[in-house]
Amino acid sequence: MTKSIDIIHDEHRALAAMLSGIRTIAMGIEAGRLKPDFDLLSAMIEYIDKVPEKVHHPKEDQYLFAKLRLRSVEALPIIEHLEEEHRQGEARINALRASLAAYREAGPAGFAAFYEMLQIYLDQEWQHMNTEEKQIFPLARACLTAEDWAEIDAAFLANDNPWQGAAGQYAGLFSKIVNMAPAPVGLG
Repeated sequence: MTKSIDIIHDEHRALAAMLSGIRTIAMGIEAGRLKPDFDLLSAMIEYIDKVPEKVHHPKEDQYLFAKLRLRSVEALPIIEHLEEEHRQGEARINALRASLAAYREAGPAGFAAFYEMLQIYLDQEWQHMNTEEKQIFPLARACLTAEDWAEIDAAFLANDNPWQGAAGQYAGLFSKIVNMAPAPVGLG
C-alpha cells in the first residue's frame, strides 16, 4: 500500500472522530443530558473546516484525483462528483456555522434546525469518505504508476499528523476541543 493512501485513510479516521464527537454532543443536547456549549461546537466546526476543507481536500484534488483522471476512464464520473462536493465544502460549512449561530441566538427553540443541518452535513461527509475509500482507492491502486504514487506520497507526507495539521498548526485547536468536550468525546 502506498504511503499516501495510508495518510488519507488516517485523515479520514481523524475527521470521522471529530464528526462522531460532534454528533455525540448534539445527541446529548437533544436527550437533555448536555447543555449546549456553543464555543465547543464552534471549535469543532472550525476544525472540520480547517483540516479537511483547507488541507485534505485540496491535496486529493491536486494530486490523487489529477493523476487518477489521467489513468482511469472508469474513475472520471466518481472524481467529478467528489470534486464537486469539495467545491461545495465551503458553502456547506458556512451553512452549518449559520445554523449554529441561529441556534445560539434563538436558544433551545433553535436546536432542531441546527441538529437537522448537522445531520445533513454529517451524512454527506460519511458518504463522501466512503466513496473515496470504496471506489477511488481500489481504482487508484489498480491504475496509478510508481511515479504517480511517488508524487502523491510526497504531497500527502507534507500533511504530517492529521490531528494537528501541517507542521502542527492545528494542534492548539485540537487540544482546545479535547479539553472542552465532555467524556467520552474529550477530557472536559
